Amino acid sequence: MATRILPAVGDVDAVRSITTLLSQLPDAEPVAPVADSTQLIDTLARLAAESIDELPEVVVVHERIGPVPALELIREVALRFPAVGVILVTSDAGPGLFQAAMDYGARGLVALPLSYEELASRVQAVAQWSVGVRRHLGSGGDVFTGVGGTVVTVCGAKGGVGATLTSIQLALAAQASGRSTALVDMDLQTGDVASYLDVQFRRSVVDLAAITDISPRVLADAVFRHDTGLALLLAPGEGERGEEVTDRAARQIVSALRSRYEVVVVDCGAQLSGAGAAAVEMADAALLLTTPDVVAVRGAKRTVRMWDRLQIRKAEETTVVVNRHTRGTEIQPPLIQKITGTAVAATAIPANFKELQGAVDAGRVHELDSKGVVKQALWALAGELGLVKATEGAQKGGRLRGGDRGSVSFRRRKE
Repeated sequence: MATRILPAVGDVDAVRSITTLLSQLPDAEPVAPVADSTQLIDTLARLAAESIDELPEVVVVHERIGPVPALELIREVALRFPAVGVILVTSDAGPGLFQAAMDYGARGLVALPLSYEELASRVQAVAQWSVGVRRHLGSGGDVFTGVGGTVVTVCGAKGGVGATLTSIQLALAAQASGRSTALVDMDLQTGDVASYLDVQFRRSVVDLAAITDISPRVLADAVFRHDTGLALLLAPGEGERGEEVTDRAARQIVSALRSRYEVVVVDCGAQLSGAGAAAVEMADAALLLTTPDVVAVRGAKRTVRMWDRLQIRKAEETTVVVNRHTRGTEIQPPLIQKITGTAVAATAIPANFKELQGAVDAGRVHELDSKGVVKQALWALAGELGLVKATEGAQKGGRLRGGDRGSVSFRRRKE
């Protein structure tokens, strides 16, 4: 059987030499190389969505891959696609890097400059390991084998545009429809998810920052289980501790959550830290909230351009959500779409603070009136994003599991 090998190499010269050598290996079937970490994860996710058998047996990661560092990328592949064996190609083949690569989930290491014998030996060993893992997964029951849950990040174009309220309601809608859902407060210095949900907590996202291997038990200890069923991973009570959550830690935390929950909603706030940027880069859907006023829309445009410059997210991969929308405002969603160059959600959230004020002041936003137009719009947005699964009751009467009522007609994601 041919061994499918996917090279992940950013350097043009390295691509040529690696693909040439791989094509000479016996029973090897190199596929088109990918140029960066984002393209690699997207390619593997697309293949895994079809079947575990569609995944390549071996991924070869070059040390200069970007924008995610090579070791961090190896960890993410190992967590999300455990049936894929990863080989690191590096100029530093010392024992220190070898041990680090193994700790991050690599199955082998090959030194530069490449030698045919060493590469062939490593590829053969890793391919055999991958085949054995797939045989085990094929006979297993609840073994995690694929891309995991859907990750949605919610960012604000500026402070006060409603990112936290939107994050909470999206998570509540997903949970009410029967999906296991985690809500993460990645607004590390000024996060208010705990205040909005009237939660007293001891542990926070910071408690996971220094842990190199987040097991299900460790994750469960850090998560707060809310009365609604939501799993909450909250921002630290002491804002200065937010600096402990690095982009590396954020990637590991989001990956761990993705493997345990069907939906993961991340509130990133308005000021994007390194941790928030990592979450946005990993997300299946990145929402950017704005209000229909000049200052907020300029902020949205500025954020979109910054994400593009830093290679966090392309404009066409970002969805702007318009909050506090009124028909009479001069700035309408089509104009915002033109200004930002992004997609704009079909669901606009109407302006009606009177509906929200009592629940916000009481810290009980999970008890918003189900007949209110703001809640219905936010739950319709969850449907548009594909975060909810319809039950028989929802199809007949707009009622989700748990007796709550969201939007009667959820919009489905366009294919």
